[in-house]
Amino acid sequence: MNTLSLGDFELIVVSDGIYHLDGGAFFGVVPKALWQKKAAPDEHNRVPLGLNSVVVRTGKHTVLIETGIGNKLPEKLRRIYGQPAQLLEGLSAAGISPDDIDVVINTHLHFDHCGWNTVRRGDQFVATFPKARYYVQAGEWRHGRRQLERDAISYISANYDPLVANEKMQLLHGDQDIVPGISVKVFAGHTRHMQAVYVQSAGKTACYISDLIPTTAHLDLTWVMAFDLFPLETIESRKRFYSQAIPESWLTLFTHDPNVPWAYLKRDEQGKLEIAR
Repeated sequence: MNTLSLGDFELIVVSDGIYHLDGGAFFGVVPKALWQKKAAPDEHNRVPLGLNSVVVRTGKHTVLIETGIGNKLPEKLRRIYGQPAQLLEGLSAAGISPDDIDVVINTHLHFDHCGWNTVRRGDQFVATFPKARYYVQAGEWRHGRRQLERDAISYISANYDPLVANEKMQLLHGDQDIVPGISVKVFAGHTRHMQAVYVQSAGKTACYISDLIPTTAHLDLTWVMAFDLFPLETIESRKRFYSQAIPESWLTLFTHDPNVPWAYLKRDEQGKLEIAR
């Protein structure tokens, strides 16, 4: 378990486990000869990915960023991706119960980012974190409900529609402060309305950048996933992020890196992006 202090806040990485995606899809148009040097594929061409959620303790609030895959995948998706479902165990190991969480932020509503939003109770789906207020962009929710051919498989309504119906999920319209020290900003590319989560305390900043930069292997501007709906916007959004994150020494939080959940970024002598060690 990874824990650090950011100003007056405590950050804890809690994993929902490891799942697997096709390496070609995960690295898009990047040739396999290049990407396999950073992520070794298995015999099915799959690479292991983390499901990194982050708990932020501010002193007044306990905030959970992302909720992993959860335990509600249909059988077909379980066979394809796996379903480790370890988040609640990880929270318990950190001394955190579902009742302790009072804010949940989803960067977007793909099933591997919001699966533990809800749990099945009989024939109903109820909030896993009963005292929490959930936050996501309204445009993201509307897009998921359209069930378009390109990405319908990524959206499972049971993860969010029950929360919208009972008004536990607040639908946002652009950049917004959530609680003191925690805010969200929209970074289009992966989806039109994906939001990054900013954590700021005592002059220090961390940013959960989500699938804009899913792992440390995706730092290069052009290493864009095939899953990104707007790849050119991904590149522009990365430029916007780097323009502040590097000179201002932000801690970057990686949603899918199985080995490096967070790191500071820098450019080497040739201007190539890398993590600071």
